[in-house]
Amino acid sequence: MIFGARSNLLRSRASHEHKVTFVELFFDLVFVFAVTQLSHYLLDHFSLWGVLQTALLLMAVWWVWIFTSWVTNWLDPQTTPVRLALFALMLAGLVLSISLPDAFGARGLSFAAAYVLMQVGRTLFMLWAMRLQSAVNYRNFQRITCWLVLSALFWIGGAFAAGEVRFALWAFALAIEYVAPSTGFWTPGLGRSTTGDWDVEGAHIAERCGLFIIIALGESILVTGATFAKMDWTLVTAAAFLSAFVGSVAMWWIYFNIGAERGSEHISVSDDPGRLARVAYTYTHLLPVAGIIVTAVSDELVLAHPSGHTDFKTTATTVVGPALFLIGNMIFKRILVGSPALSHSVGLGLLVLLAPAALIVPPLALGAASSLILVVVAIWETRSLGGYAPFRPAPTAAIARKKMKARAKSRKRG
Repeated sequence: MIFGARSNLLRSRASHEHKVTFVELFFDLVFVFAVTQLSHYLLDHFSLWGVLQTALLLMAVWWVWIFTSWVTNWLDPQTTPVRLALFALMLAGLVLSISLPDAFGARGLSFAAAYVLMQVGRTLFMLWAMRLQSAVNYRNFQRITCWLVLSALFWIGGAFAAGEVRFALWAFALAIEYVAPSTGFWTPGLGRSTTGDWDVEGAHIAERCGLFIIIALGESILVTGATFAKMDWTLVTAAAFLSAFVGSVAMWWIYFNIGAERGSEHISVSDDPGRLARVAYTYTHLLPVAGIIVTAVSDELVLAHPSGHTDFKTTATTVVGPALFLIGNMIFKRILVGSPALSHSVGLGLLVLLAPAALIVPPLALGAASSLILVVVAIWETRSLGGYAPFRPAPTAAIARKKMKARAKSRKRG
């Protein structure tokens, strides 16, 4: 038991359907708090330095969450050891989230320690769970452990530094972790993994990433509602509240109406779901999440000061937030269908044209125009594709082989 789990903790692959479990959703609650902390951090530290710090913290939060989603794609959260491991990760994640506002200050060590504990501890648990059950994935996680232990040195080292040195060390640690999957976690003496080795259930990864988009959108609505609740309800503030809500609905529509379903179907029938999970979900989804967080900051700024002069902070967040969201969705959908979404390109162009308008229009008008652009993109894409159009790729070689085997078995029974 010390060197490997005797009982099988892996999900069954027989049905090829991995449903997201309640304990995974429970785990996600920690990251609702983390996303809220990040949006407040950006709001309170809106400068070039503050933006860079927020970006680094967001990348760290996303990375620890997406790595856990990969793990629960293999492990069965219905088993007691896996559940206990997720609860332990939740506790560490809560410490990490609490530390976010002062991660570059007095709580740098608690943030770094919690992050390292989650990354390295979870991977060591995977080694224990995989050792007697899956030789290929056991070797994969040996490689992953080496990379995470290397990055951990810089995370902990950065915690004992300050200012720009801390940022540089943490950025280098994060760079190690982000580069690692693209190299197949190549490790001297252990070789490298291939995406073919990453036998993930694609629909589960797609659903998990969609749920994180919901987390980010939920945080946006939470901020909007909490801000509006504290204000006097006038025609102007009500218009700002309505504009923020419409923008959130438009972002939901752009991602979920077509892209999310197509993505799930595409990866489910792919010959190489590990590659798609790495490119289309592990990396690309960070952009729309960042866009939603920045847009939430914009919504709060517009609600707080809907009239008068539009300052740089409001202009930047109102334009950049939706732009990041559209860029992320455009890359995601290009990976799926191989061609850029024209509606998204036009939306980006309109956002660029909108920026100079901040010189002459109040924040409410700028925010409403930004939300309107997102609505235009959502309607354009929906109408151009005739509503929801399920993705129906040509049968892959793997599917063809399965059909041939099924026919052969049928003949034998006959």
